[in-house]
Amino acid sequence: MKYSKLYKETLLKDIIPFWEKHSIDNLYGGYFTCLDTKGNVYDTDKFMWLQGRQAWTFSMLYNKVKKNESWLQIAKNGVDFLRNHGIDSRGNFYFSTTQDGKPLVKAYNIFSDCFAAMAFSQYALASGDEEVKELAIKTYYNILKRKDNPKGKYEKTTDARPLKGFSLPMILSNLVLELEDILPADEVEKTIDFSVNEVMEVFLDKKSGLIYENVRPDGSHEDSYNGRLLNPGHGIEAMWFMMDIAIRKDDQKLIERASQVIVNILEYSWDEKYGGLYYFMDVKGYPPQQLEWDQKLWWVHLESLVALSKAYELTKNPEIKKWYDKIHNYSWSHFSNPKNGEWFGYLNRQGEVLLNLKGGKWKGCFHVPRAMYQCWKSFEAIEKSIQ
Repeated sequence: MKYSKLYKETLLKDIIPFWEKHSIDNLYGGYFTCLDTKGNVYDTDKFMWLQGRQAWTFSMLYNKVKKNESWLQIAKNGVDFLRNHGIDSRGNFYFSTTQDGKPLVKAYNIFSDCFAAMAFSQYALASGDEEVKELAIKTYYNILKRKDNPKGKYEKTTDARPLKGFSLPMILSNLVLELEDILPADEVEKTIDFSVNEVMEVFLDKKSGLIYENVRPDGSHEDSYNGRLLNPGHGIEAMWFMMDIAIRKDDQKLIERASQVIVNILEYSWDEKYGGLYYFMDVKGYPPQQLEWDQKLWWVHLESLVALSKAYELTKNPEIKKWYDKIHNYSWSHFSNPKNGEWFGYLNRQGEVLLNLKGGKWKGCFHVPRAMYQCWKSFEAIEKSIQ
């Protein structure tokens, strides 16, 4: 089977039907994300960043795959829950609520806001809802207002050892493209320039070719747990965001640089003994502080498949194709669960299923369907070019 057909059919006949069948809360709105291996709900709490992610997914499918009114209604289910229950009096998004929308965990960082903005923008495009469009814009500017102190009063560290994190410029590089149609052109360009510079000049280490998760405010490195931390999945995901920006800017040099960084990270983080990619690593090879460092996670491998398929589409580099095949074979043989649908999320180092859930507090309807869509489209273009 051609890769494009595999990804398309898996998306439309397996992944999306799983979430359509099991995740919709028809009583209070929004989505259940805590689903066991068969899709049964085992916890009814709702996590705002996952509500945003799922609303974005179904809006995106409506916009880019098929004008399916059922998908639009599912997206509305999440958008309305976010509007009605997800926002505090300052316009910040809670981390979690009860099933019926009572706040449980306050807005302690801006990542729920980022995915809410993505959802609102994509849904506004699908539905023409001007109120939601304005909410997307308002949320975006609220994110920018908080970007230098994303955790606000919930930041636990002192100023004795200041570090800045990679997550924010990484997310902004994707978020600004998602909102490009509704933001002023100069704002889009400014945020793109900021993100590319942060990702490729500040967090990318020129010597090792690896992406650091934290650096000092001046971009230098610190010899500590956090200063040496690598998150391979983050670095690789950011590289396909960089390639999307490069396509927009017609910047072949950025495409080549991003492709090389993908290979650098894969070579460093591949588990030679058991296969798969490590979750966390220390740049000097010391024991990481994260006890889950050696687990194999679904999103790390899926983001690698997206990045590699895009890089191969754009460069036709045989080394990229070799890495794609390696990650593909591991991912599809370990995470995919055709019997019950969707993908497992958490494996131990040996590649055995560690948690047999299909969704929870951190895994929802996002990385799997987004990767299926992205890889489907990349391989469609690749296969067309070699016919």
